[in-house]
Amino acid sequence: MRISKKAEYALRALVAIARQPGKSWPIQELATSERIPIKFLEQILLSLRRAGMLTSKRGVGGGYTLLRAAAEISLGEVIPIFDGPSALVACAAEKPNEPCTCPDQRTCPLRLVMRGVRKQMTALLESVTIETMLKSGAGAESFDI
Repeated sequence: MRISKKAEYALRALVAIARQPGKSWPIQELATSERIPIKFLEQILLSLRRAGMLTSKRGVGGGYTLLRAAAEISLGEVIPIFDGPSALVACAAEKPNEPCTCPDQRTCPLRLVMRGVRKQMTALLESVTIETMLKSGAGAESFDI
């Protein structure tokens, strides 16, 4: 599984904003510090604002701030905004938008295993928050969950 650039940039922006609680981040400053194309970032921040994760203020001293605490925003909530529901095969989605192509979907081993994988992956992504990412430590090679 691989997340889209939009989801990746959204997570990076949320972490950057959460690093300095109370600071209002102008789009230009955030785009520069995180090396995200500004037009792309504008779309991403608007989606995050609509999802109730960010608030924005116009004018001098304006910008974006977290609307909710970093501990209340999970990867499992952010990623689907940009990438849709997670499932490695279409028929394993919680609400499949494509018909199952296997001979018998009730007994298809691939579908059944992939449903289990989706459930575990969803639970894991829901357990990791922006705060968890902040605490993972600068310079660490990886972070075990």
